[in-house]
Amino acid sequence: MAYSSSSLDISPKTLIGVGVGLAVAGGASYFLYHRYLQYRDAMPQKWRRVGTLQRINLFPIKSCAPLDSTPGREYDCDVLGMSIDGIRDRTLMLLDENNTMVTARGYPHMKLIKPWQVSDNGLIITAPEMPELELDFKNLESPGQDLRTSIWGAPVDAKLCGDRLNKWFSQFILEKNTGLKLVHYPYPKPVKIICDDLKNMPFMRQEDSGTFNDGTSYMLMNLSSVDDLNTRLKNPVQPLQFRGGFEIKCDEHEPYAEDNWQWVRIGDEAVFRQVAPRTLCIVPNVNDNTGKRDVEGEPLKTLKSYRTFNHSSPLLGIHLGLRQPGKVKANDVVYVGEK
Repeated sequence: MAYSSSSLDISPKTLIGVGVGLAVAGGASYFLYHRYLQYRDAMPQKWRRVGTLQRINLFPIKSCAPLDSTPGREYDCDVLGMSIDGIRDRTLMLLDENNTMVTARGYPHMKLIKPWQVSDNGLIITAPEMPELELDFKNLESPGQDLRTSIWGAPVDAKLCGDRLNKWFSQFILEKNTGLKLVHYPYPKPVKIICDDLKNMPFMRQEDSGTFNDGTSYMLMNLSSVDDLNTRLKNPVQPLQFRGGFEIKCDEHEPYAEDNWQWVRIGDEAVFRQVAPRTLCIVPNVNDNTGKRDVEGEPLKTLKSYRTFNHSSPLLGIHLGLRQPGKVKANDVVYVGEK
């Protein structure tokens, strides 16, 4: 339900003043503050078209390649993240012997591990010079107790997937028979606390934290921004290097316009709130086709020259929190909210 200031009989200035400066205890101030929150988080009633959803990237395994994006196929967007036919974004992750997450930050060739959907709940996983590996989410071995791990300081439990899978990933990533464990996200809803980098963001909610995502369940990349970045680089990069779930092609060339998109609607149903700008780690420096890190530190080196603002890492793209579930598909129209 969308709320307006008139429906609440409280002016926006009053609500904002209450939200910013609330310091008086009592029932009246409590009531006003919650009305302020309703106003602040009210879904827009007016929308403006900005482009189309060119590509959808769903990453079943954290830090590995995405599923192929098939035109016309619908993806479900719910509070836990994006899914298609029983395969959900970033519900698989690798841990080392200390139960610490293992990613392409330390092992760039993880980007060459490619999942292929072969059935509902079923994957075939491939990698160079490795046999195909079958994984069925409904028949994971799940031996023993759940493991406690963390993602950027946010604790989360994970379920073991079995020795057969552990051996395959250890062989490809470590060139050993042991050392890594594949784990699965066991919950039907987000349970992680908000990570330290995002906990002070005013629109961030705990349920935006997703599965094994670094920050949130949804990330958006504006292809105009990547195009502008490429004009500054000797060797252009591909949008996939930034690992956004949604790649948006704007109707007009508008680099970095996404910085100011507070509300985003994709298609007729799914509505998202921008909850934070996206800070980048070193993973975008890894070429998705070769699995090798750029020796000159690009594109992060160039991004740091003009996209850090008050952050220690450069910004590109935005974190989104789902505010209305729905289905999305490639070529859906993308709108931004206007109040």
